[in-house]
Amino acid sequence: MTGIINYFLRNSVAANLLMVFIFIMGFLGLNQLKTTFFPEQPSRIILVQVVYPGASPEEMEEGVVSKIEENLVGVKGVKRTTSISSENAATVNVEVELDFEAADVLQDVKNAVDKISSFPVSMEPPVIFVQEQLSNAYIFSISGQVDLKTLKRYARQIESDLLAKDGISKITIEGYPEEEIEISFREKDMRALNITFDEALIAVSQNNLLSTGGTIKTENEELLIRAKNKNYFASELKDITVRSNSQGGKVILDQIADIRDRWEDSPVRNYVNGDPGVVITVFNTLEEDMFLVSETALVYLEDFKARYPDIEVSEIRDGSKYLNSRISFIKKNGLIGFFLVLMLLAMFLNVRLAFWVALAIPISFAGMFMAASFLGITINVISTFGMVVVIGILVDDGIVIAENIYQHYERGEKPMAAALNGTLEVLPAVSSAILTTVIAFASFFFIEGFLGSVFKELAIVVIFTLIFSLVEGVFILPAHISHSKALKTGAEKDHFIARFFNGIMDFLKIKSYGPFLKLSIKYPLPMVAICVVGLFIVAGSFSGGLIKGTFFPFVQSDNFTIELELPAGTRENSTNLLLDSIEQSAWNVNDAFKDKYFGGEKNVVDKIVKRVGPGIHQGSITAYLLSGEERPEVNNRMITNAIREDLGPIHEAEKLVFGLGNIFGDPISVALLGNDTEELERAVSDLKSEMRKIENVTDIQDSNKEGLKEIEIELTAKAENLGFTLGEIIRYIRQGFFGAEVQRLQRGRDEVKVWLRYGDEDRSSINDLKNMRIRTQDGRAIPLRELVDFKIERGLISINHIDGQREIRVTADVDDDKASISDINTDIEELLLPEILSKYPSVRVGLEGQARDNAETIASMKTIMPIVLLTMFFVVVVTFSSVSQAMIVFLILPFGFIGVGFGHWFMGKSVSLLSILGVIALIGILVNDALVFISTFNSKIKRGEPFKEALYDTGLERFRPILLTTITTVAGLLPLLLEKSVQAQFLIPMAISVAFGLMIATFILLIMIPSLLTIANRIRRTSFRLWTGEEFTHEMVEPAYPGRKHPWVLTLIMAILVLALIAILVVSSLKISEILI
Repeated sequence: MTGIINYFLRNSVAANLLMVFIFIMGFLGLNQLKTTFFPEQPSRIILVQVVYPGASPEEMEEGVVSKIEENLVGVKGVKRTTSISSENAATVNVEVELDFEAADVLQDVKNAVDKISSFPVSMEPPVIFVQEQLSNAYIFSISGQVDLKTLKRYARQIESDLLAKDGISKITIEGYPEEEIEISFREKDMRALNITFDEALIAVSQNNLLSTGGTIKTENEELLIRAKNKNYFASELKDITVRSNSQGGKVILDQIADIRDRWEDSPVRNYVNGDPGVVITVFNTLEEDMFLVSETALVYLEDFKARYPDIEVSEIRDGSKYLNSRISFIKKNGLIGFFLVLMLLAMFLNVRLAFWVALAIPISFAGMFMAASFLGITINVISTFGMVVVIGILVDDGIVIAENIYQHYERGEKPMAAALNGTLEVLPAVSSAILTTVIAFASFFFIEGFLGSVFKELAIVVIFTLIFSLVEGVFILPAHISHSKALKTGAEKDHFIARFFNGIMDFLKIKSYGPFLKLSIKYPLPMVAICVVGLFIVAGSFSGGLIKGTFFPFVQSDNFTIELELPAGTRENSTNLLLDSIEQSAWNVNDAFKDKYFGGEKNVVDKIVKRVGPGIHQGSITAYLLSGEERPEVNNRMITNAIREDLGPIHEAEKLVFGLGNIFGDPISVALLGNDTEELERAVSDLKSEMRKIENVTDIQDSNKEGLKEIEIELTAKAENLGFTLGEIIRYIRQGFFGAEVQRLQRGRDEVKVWLRYGDEDRSSINDLKNMRIRTQDGRAIPLRELVDFKIERGLISINHIDGQREIRVTADVDDDKASISDINTDIEELLLPEILSKYPSVRVGLEGQARDNAETIASMKTIMPIVLLTMFFVVVVTFSSVSQAMIVFLILPFGFIGVGFGHWFMGKSVSLLSILGVIALIGILVNDALVFISTFNSKIKRGEPFKEALYDTGLERFRPILLTTITTVAGLLPLLLEKSVQAQFLIPMAISVAFGLMIATFILLIMIPSLLTIANRIRRTSFRLWTGEEFTHEMVEPAYPGRKHPWVLTLIMAILVLALIAILVVSSLKISEILI
């Protein structure tokens, strides 16, 4: 290493070429990076979707879903399955283990489903695929004074045109049902002509076709035999012959049925700000750039508006604007942080020295961009935040190296020698400091759950930035310093600002810190005790509730959705009226907030999209809001609470949820599982009753909704005597009332189903069902009421499963952002659920939503944190060749929690999992500072300085670099800490942990390390005297003392103590995490 450093010192051109190479490669790498909202995450979900027209949820569960779930048991890579069985369709959600790729498991899942041979005959083939990770790049609507079919045509044209553009591959259209052809039989006419359903069905399918009958090969040519009589529109099907005779008489379809093109029976409709419209969403996939997708859509729509002025195009949400505002916000804060760091360096260092140290920032980022282009990193909210976090850390090692080079120069060494010796002296400590920080951030790769998947990119950004900062600090920085005027004698004196701030620094060092340093060396135990008391005070604040905890911070969104669900069977008109009243309340609140907070100038609600569906009794209102920066005093919770108050209670609603769109999942979600349906439902009812008593809990819902009223039929004795089976009867009923799908016609891109059923006038009442005629084998037509008995019951809307067991999910929200979700979930888990389980023994429970994700994260942290700490400890031991000094470094770490707790209390934030991730980053920085301190102390012992003098001098010598490290790191994060915008809320908890933890831990470190080194020295002297019977000086027992031998027994004892310390650190940290979140 000496030779390489010396080479770059003597060949400044090589150092500059290396710098230029990193800059050029970094620039090229940056241009290759895509822009996404969150980091690219490979999907871990496989979906099995099944359509079974006319099936009830119970039929879907028994005939389809249970069979799929049973066959998926034992498939490698399947973590768990969840499913929803509803009318006509079902979805099985297969979650893939972290160690497996979803694409690899997909084929095994397909094979398992293909083995099932007992699916219902009418069921469509299952569709199995890996769920695609998509982001909403651009959402807009089209409307106008035209009918829905015309709007659909324009929407399809837009879809085709945009999909033909490079970089766009996924678009969805909402706002109209599927088209179908309905052949509505008139039972009176069918009875008069004695025509059956089956006869008409066969006539349509056999006469409306396009089919090949083979070929004729003559000597000269080959002829194709074809039947070409396929029609694609309702008007063309009227003349199909249903029956004919030898006398030329015939009955055509138009004589017994009304044939029409229509929309299928689905209420799916969209309204934007009250006007009917079709909503089109343009997505970007993992491989596509959101900015490019959004820009392409915008350019196309400008041209579309010019070509079709009668069609109104209205932007609902431009995802690139939100992404750009978030990245711009982080860039802005990063640049402010960078200039703050540069300014602080210039204040306390020689200006030229400060410049060369600050140059590490762009060089390190350029190196990171070069690596990121090969690793598939994108420019997103998390990766840019990683750059903000690392700005302050970047200059730490540069400060250490530059200061040490300068000190060597002041001792009289030549610039080249000062640069070489100064760099080599601190190289082990600097390298170990970088390595321990890298190890700390590397733990993010092994953390499971949502945060683990998202924050991996932050770790990559920090790690590669630090690696290149080490390259710059060891090879480029010494060459620049030695060949520049930074080491010119008197440079400090020439710089008035530096002289002024150095005077302040010297005052703080000598007059403020010096006396405390002397006390920590003279009275180490009381000084340590004071710090321990501080730690206990913060711990008491945690347990006493002064400092609150939650799973995830509440993150504001720029939209929210209000979901409405009425009793099944409610007519569409009633649903629409209630949705209109909710929308009106939203506009009322907008008007009130507009006057109250914006002086009547700004609307807080920009657009409202009303959706009716998927059932006629269901709908939603989605409000898109003014951007968060423009409404700092108005958050989503205030708006939804005001709407709730303005709206008042809707007593007929089975579900009315004011959802705020939390990206972390449902705040409160409890899954109750069991096969005893009655006991399961009673348990759900009891749990909901108890949850209503918990303060701040609102919108309590369960997934066990009653469905439509069901008319259950049983055969009479007469039907059995006539030879009917229940299967035959239900088939006849199904044909008339649900319909029989006779054909599927391809009209352009639409697959149009042809349905045969009774007309509306023959299937609009129970009497129509009772009077339906069923034909016997001898041709008689008997009313259905004589063949079956009727009974009316309520069915279910849907049936949920987890791993094959029936599940009912109870979910809830909180009405106050400051409410502790973790405390509420703990109360539910520890107080409510044990009572439920004892009362209903067949029921099992599990926490879902945020609680489940939190449990996965904590469980993975329990596994990885001991490994991380042991690895870091090994690095420190190798650096110092001392177990005891490594132990001192690790004894400092718990005191970082003092600053973390104080910071969250001071900022009015709850400690969350994001805060804990900040603690992991903090650990790396603290170890960095401690390493450099002890390394400098060891160097002085090696040079023969007395123990107390070496310790005092080290404290004063390291005061400025350690304080500068803290100041620059906090300065880099300060703009983020003070930010009030929506974008900052997701990142502030982590920044609080790093900034406040470092601020307070720095001063504790400057006091505790001298105290702990003194205590360790006393213990070693006493131990050596007892072991050998000889007296040793303070210096002789130090690990760095030349020629010192370590008694193996003491080394063993220290190793055991270290393992115990690490165990205590891990357990206590995880316990604190569990208590808080």
